[in-house]
Amino acid sequence: MKISRKNNSGLFVLSVAALGVVFGDIGTSPLYAIKMIFSIGNNILELNNDNVLGILSLIFWSLALIVSIKYITFIMRANNNGEGGIMALLSLANKNAKTRRKKLIIMIIGMLGACMFYADGMITPAISVLSAIEGIELVTPTFSTFIIPITLIIIFGLFWAQSKGTSAVGFMFGPVMLIWFITLAALGLYNIIQAPFVLNALNPYHAFYFFQSQFNIAFITLGAVVLCVTGAESLYADMGHFGRNPIKITWFSFVFPALVLNYFGQGALLINTPENISNPFYLMAPDWFTFPLVIMATFATIIASQACITGAFSVSRQALQLGFIPRMRIDHTSENQEGQIYLPRVNWLLMAGVMSVVLIFQNSSALAGAYGVAITMNMVIATILAGFVFIDVWKWGWVKASLFITIFLSIDLIFFSANIIKVVDGGWFPLIIGSILILLMTTWKKGRSLLYLKLKDESMEIAPFLRSIKGSLKNRVDGTSVFLTPNPKGVPHALLHNLKHNKVIHKTVVLLTVRFSDSPHTSSKDLVTVNKLPHNFYQVIINYGFKDGTNIPNDLKKCKKFGFDFDPMDTSYFVGKESLIAQPSSNMNYLRKKIFVTLFRSSENITNQFHLPVNRVVELGSQVVI
Repeated sequence: MKISRKNNSGLFVLSVAALGVVFGDIGTSPLYAIKMIFSIGNNILELNNDNVLGILSLIFWSLALIVSIKYITFIMRANNNGEGGIMALLSLANKNAKTRRKKLIIMIIGMLGACMFYADGMITPAISVLSAIEGIELVTPTFSTFIIPITLIIIFGLFWAQSKGTSAVGFMFGPVMLIWFITLAALGLYNIIQAPFVLNALNPYHAFYFFQSQFNIAFITLGAVVLCVTGAESLYADMGHFGRNPIKITWFSFVFPALVLNYFGQGALLINTPENISNPFYLMAPDWFTFPLVIMATFATIIASQACITGAFSVSRQALQLGFIPRMRIDHTSENQEGQIYLPRVNWLLMAGVMSVVLIFQNSSALAGAYGVAITMNMVIATILAGFVFIDVWKWGWVKASLFITIFLSIDLIFFSANIIKVVDGGWFPLIIGSILILLMTTWKKGRSLLYLKLKDESMEIAPFLRSIKGSLKNRVDGTSVFLTPNPKGVPHALLHNLKHNKVIHKTVVLLTVRFSDSPHTSSKDLVTVNKLPHNFYQVIINYGFKDGTNIPNDLKKCKKFGFDFDPMDTSYFVGKESLIAQPSSNMNYLRKKIFVTLFRSSENITNQFHLPVNRVVELGSQVVI
């Protein structure tokens, strides 16, 4: 097939842009990975030629097996209408699950993956920025006392700038990371020339011999080797922005070679001058280049952190629309790009978490123990969810699917086992964060289900309601009233309260239900369905994908082809405002009910989520005992 110059140009632009968003995390791993590996367990790994070759071989084959083969070759093919990431994989697997039990298992696994993503989102900016700023010590040791303050200032500035949007500086991300990867490759090549025999580490025999000769130590070092594949999840999560091909081409042609050259260059440096183990990344550069390299590394880590933060925003919106977390304010920071969003609550909570991590662990070496647990758990979860997709969606046979799952799950579990032994050295942090988040998410999901069933049981069916109000229809007023309800078959409580207290009905009444599907986007033909009822009542259902923007006034205009002429200036929106009261019962633990009530009270009102005009919204309250 002949590819046009125009297509080539578009692919090049997407590839450069992907450098700035997709590869920031994995591209900054050389800052700390080698140093962490040789400092793990109070320097239990002796610094000699065999060990250096063994570590380099482990790094190369980890990148090849986990990133190149597992994620890019296989898992990135498991896309949900072009979208990737844990939530998209969860939706794809859940949508095709046949039994209720399997859907529950998939949902719990997916929620755990999302929780680990947030834990990773707290650690990644902390370890990346800390590692970059620690290079100041090499410029002048007197600056060492300023590392923590400078790191905190940069982190605060990064999170403070989120509300402004990333479009103003986003165009710089790709070119900056392009220079960064060129620098990584050049520094690595410069040092490899000094000790070219490190290229022997491409032979997997050196990794095998490393394990055979000192299994216990080699197993423990895997807990730090996994730092080299941090960010593999980003390749998959950001697939919806760039597509699989630009990410695949950029990885194999540019990023993968640059990373391997840099890691091997650090290995060559340590073989020639073992005393440089204190900070091999910065010490592999000439003295005159150290300070510019610190500046460059700082920009690279800021970009990597930016990608992590925007990823947290995207996952949060998906989780919100799938019903895993409470409603919260979502601001769109770009008029042209629907995906550029800002969630104030997530932003400031994440900032508090990142700053807490910096203050608790103080340096990047201490943070290494905390980092691996969240990453490896996400790797395990991605493999399990992908297995469901391969069997239920791709219809792979059990032999083929079992072979894939067995190979990669074995690799993931080995890395996870090597990291879980570091619980006392920092691995406790993501486990605690993940446990708290999974408690909150499952409580919210269960609480919403109980509230929905309660409101459904107490609601009146539409047909008998329409028959009962026949005598009240003379008290109709001009205009349209839209009543939002999660139950399309029942009468909204807000409508009953309005009729009871105000004793009027608008000439046009819309019973509106908003649904979110397991697909990232809904086609325009499936967006709105309308059912005309007696007495000028309309039953309207709007279907959104979990990545779609939600704008009810705009989407109600699409009802015109169904016979309902929507006039936004003559419409009022009625929303139920439930006041929850928790009571002990067998359907849910009382403490969890209290947590749900607290989350419910703190959730953003529905006006913001659906872009309702605030001066046309009427809230009608009611008490509900759960």
